[in-house]
Amino acid sequence: MWTGIMVPLRQELMVTLILFLLLFIKVGASEYRTGTILRLVNILLLANLVLGFFPCPDATLFNGMFHTGRLIVLEKNILNLGTLIVSLLAYDWLKEHRQALEFYMLLLATLTGFFFMISSGNLLMFYLGLELSTIPLTALSGFDLEKKQSSEAALKFIISSAFSSALLLFGISLLYGATGSLGFDAIPRRLDGSAFQLFAFILLLSGFAFKISVVPFHLWTADVYEGSPVAVTAYLSVISKGAVFFIFIQALYTVFRPLAGNWNRMLILLSVLTMLTGNLFALRQNNLKRLLAFSSITQSGFILAGITGSSRAGDASVIYFILIYIFSNLGAFGVVSLISAQTGRENIDDYKGLYAANPLLSWVMAISLFSLAGIPPTAGFFGKFFLLMAGAGRGNYVFIGIAALNMVIALYYYLRVIKAIFMDSQPQPIGKLKIPLLPNIAFGLCVAGILVTGVMGWVYDYIYSLSIGF
Repeated sequence: MWTGIMVPLRQELMVTLILFLLLFIKVGASEYRTGTILRLVNILLLANLVLGFFPCPDATLFNGMFHTGRLIVLEKNILNLGTLIVSLLAYDWLKEHRQALEFYMLLLATLTGFFFMISSGNLLMFYLGLELSTIPLTALSGFDLEKKQSSEAALKFIISSAFSSALLLFGISLLYGATGSLGFDAIPRRLDGSAFQLFAFILLLSGFAFKISVVPFHLWTADVYEGSPVAVTAYLSVISKGAVFFIFIQALYTVFRPLAGNWNRMLILLSVLTMLTGNLFALRQNNLKRLLAFSSITQSGFILAGITGSSRAGDASVIYFILIYIFSNLGAFGVVSLISAQTGRENIDDYKGLYAANPLLSWVMAISLFSLAGIPPTAGFFGKFFLLMAGAGRGNYVFIGIAALNMVIALYYYLRVIKAIFMDSQPQPIGKLKIPLLPNIAFGLCVAGILVTGVMGWVYDYIYSLSIGF
């Protein structure tokens, strides 16, 4: 019996075990070396990632509230990989921080919440997983306690999260009243497209839109990203957003499948607004964290374009793109994090002449931005290509044309950063920076992922073989 429960829950149990181990160290050790703790945690996160690749049977637990399968395990492994890279990149910042253990305990708590959210088979389990991940994230966004901007970011984040959670709960309650069930398997059979049910769905969609920074629910994003520590911003932009997209597409393709004609039109409108708004605001940014924040908003618009395909190709393209997005966005944020930790500089103008003294960091940043822009032969090109092809599968060619034009607009602000790094100069450029071993490994993983994932066709084929659609 216990084996039947523990095997499907092994990823959740492993993360929880690491969390409690860190808690025991915090409580029981009178003193410890931060560098040793960081290396220990990274080894444990690597073990957690490796464990996720062992076969896991399809299973349903707790009367259908929790379910797992090969696709869900893959999604959790993608989040594990991203969390490990974030941890490696944060080494330079955390080694000087007094609360490194607390950082990891909060981080692992959010990851546990994401896992339960992705495996949820019931709206109540989904909401509990979402809140388990959101509350520690608000604490992480204010983790630089001595900085007023970080506290401001945490306040804005918790207010916006509370509002989005209220919308979700209201939508869930109305949906329960309309269908008499919270189970993912029972709700679709009781949806008839009535105005009451559509109103409940719109509330749920609004709550999701807050979490993934979809316009017009994006207003918190830039301020929270700028005020949070860079490592937390990277986690927010990739891991948090990726987890919500995983459950979002699952909910649309299974739970709300009878309402596909309605939500498809909604997503097309939201996608266009999100891409245009993210691009136009990104054009005006000088702070790199704010630029990458609006860039992440734009990327959410592209992901919505893939979801509108309502097919296996749509599901596969979203998961494939999020895998690529982890490598690309974390590569860019990793460079920003290391430079910010050692110099305190975060503006584009500060990066002028960076290549002269730091060629490795310059190339990591350039390759990451090329991938985010969708320039071949980086993996970002293939990711966006599959997203647009999935969206075009329903004949929305005008919509896909608008998305393609937004890719051209995005080139400007990505190339602006690359121009500053390789072509511009300033009187006091950033000097030679020391890159510790762990961030170096993370940069290698990101660059390898960007350059290799796109040309390894079997990666997309494998994801497609596991995907859902209709």
